[in-house]
Amino acid sequence: MMFSKTEKRQLMIFVAIAYGITYLLGILMWYGSMKQVDLALFANAQMMYPAMGVMLAFLLTRREDTEMPKAFFRSFTAVTILMIVCTVLSVLMPDRMAEMPGGTVSAWLIAVNYIQIAGCILGLIFLLISGKKKRAAYGLGWKNWKLSAACIFLFLGLYFLRTAIAYAAMGGLSYFFDIFKTADAWVLLGILPLNFLLGYIAFFGEEYGWRYYLQPILQKKFGLKKGVLILGVVWGLWHLPLDFFFYVTPDKGLIMTTNQIINCVGLGIFFAYAYMKTENIWVPVILHFLNNNLILVTSGQFSADVLQNQSVSWADIPAALLLNGVLYGVFILAKPFREKKEESVSLDAGQSKGMAV
Repeated sequence: MMFSKTEKRQLMIFVAIAYGITYLLGILMWYGSMKQVDLALFANAQMMYPAMGVMLAFLLTRREDTEMPKAFFRSFTAVTILMIVCTVLSVLMPDRMAEMPGGTVSAWLIAVNYIQIAGCILGLIFLLISGKKKRAAYGLGWKNWKLSAACIFLFLGLYFLRTAIAYAAMGGLSYFFDIFKTADAWVLLGILPLNFLLGYIAFFGEEYGWRYYLQPILQKKFGLKKGVLILGVVWGLWHLPLDFFFYVTPDKGLIMTTNQIINCVGLGIFFAYAYMKTENIWVPVILHFLNNNLILVTSGQFSADVLQNQSVSWADIPAALLLNGVLYGVFILAKPFREKKEESVSLDAGQSKGMAV
């Protein structure tokens, strides 16, 4: 597979933003961890970088393309930059607080929440007014309703089965069922659709970069199966700063990174399966949202704090391998991974123009 100069430039822009900003701010995360500053904002901002990398690559190399949804791309990029600014300031000026009914809250956290909500609303508006043709040209349209719904419900079934097995292995299956006897669990489940509408851009930020842009490139170069496996590792390593300074303490960072790669390979296989099956980028966006948000329910803690300072050990790795391999990894044997030859891997129209490999 040969890259043209434009294609190479696009890939360089994507990598520079998706990985360059992530690892550069990882240094700031290390500093913040030493100062015991809350690093929660880094996770939300980091999710935006892959899509911003794709969008800037297209905006900078295909300025004359009239089918590009430029307003959506530019608004998403502006929102991401604002989130980066607030994230940096949350470490450099951590004492900026605001009084809220529930107590004192970081002013930067409030700002990011408002920025993200505004970004979601503006994004929907710009997507709608861009028109069906532009949405389709850059893989932003919704299609294959029945297949899309089937993949979403299949993932939900696998997710709850995986969680139930994990609880059963620890002798806590009864606790898992008790969670759903609480009002908090059903309230959180009930507001998931609203939370998605007001926070989808973060999950779109990852999936537009990984599944829409990078997956077809890697599959074209390495094959349908191997390309997705490589993407899982690439995706897992992208989490490195979060694995060392957010999800766990630095001394557990290597364990968390190993666990992260296993999860990303497993989930990456299912997300790739769903995307190849439906050709609808919004399906992996929804799956990613569900994967990250359902943990608030299934953990029984009903708070995003469950994502920070997790307890992990090397003893957890075999179980992670087994569960991810059996429930998610098995989909690499599914029809979408074997019905096409490497040379027939298709790219969306917009990507074909912007990244014709």
